[in-house]
Amino acid sequence: MQKDLFLNRHIGPNSETEQKMLDSLGMDSLEQLIDETVPESIRLNAPLKIPSAISEQEYAKHIQELANNNKRFRSFIGQGYYSTYTPLVIQRNVFENPGWYTQYTPYQAEIAQGRLEALLNFQTMVSSLTGLPIANASLLDEGSAAAEAMIMGFNKVSRKAKNKTKFFVDANTLSQTIDVLKTRANPLGIELIIDAVESFTDDEDVFGMLLSYPNAQGEVVDWSEWVNARKEAQDYFMVMATDLLALTLLKSPGSMGVDCAIGNSQRFGVPLGYGGPHAAFFACTEGFKRSIPGRIIGVSKDRHDNTALRMALQTREQHIRRDKATSNICTAQALLAVMASCYAVYHGPEGLQGIAQEIHRKTQRLHAGLNNAGYSIINSQFFDTLSIVVEKDKLSALKARAEAHQINLFYKANEVRLSLDECTTEEELQHLAKIFECNIPEQMPKQPDLPGRSDDILDHEVFHQYRSETAMMRYLKRLENKDLSLMHSMIALGSCTMKLNATIELQAISLPAFNQVHPFVPRNQVNGYYQLIEQLASYLNEITGFDATSFQPNSGAQGEYAGLLSIQAYHRANGQSNRNIVLIP
Repeated sequence: MQKDLFLNRHIGPNSETEQKMLDSLGMDSLEQLIDETVPESIRLNAPLKIPSAISEQEYAKHIQELANNNKRFRSFIGQGYYSTYTPLVIQRNVFENPGWYTQYTPYQAEIAQGRLEALLNFQTMVSSLTGLPIANASLLDEGSAAAEAMIMGFNKVSRKAKNKTKFFVDANTLSQTIDVLKTRANPLGIELIIDAVESFTDDEDVFGMLLSYPNAQGEVVDWSEWVNARKEAQDYFMVMATDLLALTLLKSPGSMGVDCAIGNSQRFGVPLGYGGPHAAFFACTEGFKRSIPGRIIGVSKDRHDNTALRMALQTREQHIRRDKATSNICTAQALLAVMASCYAVYHGPEGLQGIAQEIHRKTQRLHAGLNNAGYSIINSQFFDTLSIVVEKDKLSALKARAEAHQINLFYKANEVRLSLDECTTEEELQHLAKIFECNIPEQMPKQPDLPGRSDDILDHEVFHQYRSETAMMRYLKRLENKDLSLMHSMIALGSCTMKLNATIELQAISLPAFNQVHPFVPRNQVNGYYQLIEQLASYLNEITGFDATSFQPNSGAQGEYAGLLSIQAYHRANGQSNRNIVLIP
């Protein structure tokens, strides 16, 4: 037997433990066990047509070859995804640490106190930056969070007014968020109105609306007066899609009077990863505390009067209330929410604001250079994103210059968008200047004032204590040691977490050629990704007997939902829309 095969290292039982199990069952072999438990009629009659097993070393070489097939261009595409620097103290002690990534869902609070504290930090961070009193412990992605907000408002309003079935969406919302809203609205009978905010007129059938701050073009608008006017005209449910890093400088959504704020925490130290996974955030007012989806970490006292953390208000979750759950989402991006919270703990308010100010200053300088060169810039107020009008006859030459510098921008008709981030260097600014054929001034020019914050952020002591790497490392180790993971023992619970992944299987997420790829890069830059996806799909198709596999759903709950929608679409395509009852054992 080849000793270094992957299965011999990572599949638990060896020949001795197998024999002990067989002896306890009174069986002579695994074949006899299968004969007596698996009906002949459902067994395969031929071996699976998948490649032979390989060793860990061979796999490491294979995954590196796939990574090498991706092109590493520098992306300034933005649109909800940004390059970020993961502090190594977080990368090595959380992201790549099995003491964090093999922990199970924290249903047993007494063996999950460290993770619950890190998630409580996440909630505190989100609540502080959004200016809203309640935040959950993360959701799957920004699009899902927007859909959950829409549904939360719909459920509350529709109980009193059955006619209110319309939801208004700012047309300058991120395209992927709009796509998810469309998917989730249709089965519930919600009609989306997607249009420019300026064109909105009060409508008694509209129950709520989603605004973007900043929007997809990078425009920063103080929505305070507009929100107040709409609320006075009619009690609309207001959702705001926003950016946590921008909120370190900008007026908070809560101060503008919205009911809910959602977004992505990715730029707080979580790699791009070709679009995910990333932890979404979700915050709301007190009136929705029993309707908010996901999990909330709460603070309690034990019988010795010591502080103890637990998952609060769990009864609204799917795994307890089942058909009465307020959401089909009973999961979270816990590891990535932990990383984002650690990023905020490590940098603190001054550090985060310093990063945001540096990004904004560079964007201001670039704006001045483009303006001086005669470009028309669509957004007058901005944080990190500029939308530039480029004449059609000059667009192809600009694209060619960008490609020559190995830089990706976002193109839409004759509009070019670019977003700066914390990784933007002075050298890269000069590359952008050459692409747009402009000169960038060294001094920051005077720009229109943004709707800035007047309140302090992140005033809890945890965001002020751990500035040195050593102090942060010790804090992370203290939290890790309060949790049960595979570092300590077997976890005899379900397998819906990363705890069963071998170390070699996680190697790829630390390779820059995989984790520094923006999801909107051109297809020819991600050949390695497509090879990986297509290979895995072919294996799963063979194993399951199906014709195609989708990797789009990023949780079990989302996979089940996607499956139901696929079944519904199939019946509709066959003219059988009347088949709308699902039997669930």
